[in-house]
Amino acid sequence: MHKGFVLLNCDLGAEEFIVDELKRMQQVSNAYLTFGAYDVIAEIHTVDQAEFEKTVGTIRRLSRVVSTMTLNVINPE
Repeated sequence: MHKGFVLLNCDLGAEEFIVDELKRMQQVSNAYLTFGAYDVIAEIHTVDQAEFEKTVGTIRRLSRVVSTMTLNVINPE
């Protein structure tokens, strides 16, 4: 099991749209609206690093996503 987080900045007013899109993805276990440097945080669980990278790529291509930061968990539970 591979776990990580993607922090997203999106177009103004698109935050809830992005969270809804993320929650439809099987690999996204949670998606949160946040205040601060990032607008949305997505928690991802995949079977391996390759699927994790594919999921991050899909997230980065979502409409109205401006930028992302990916955080890989080193020792998932």
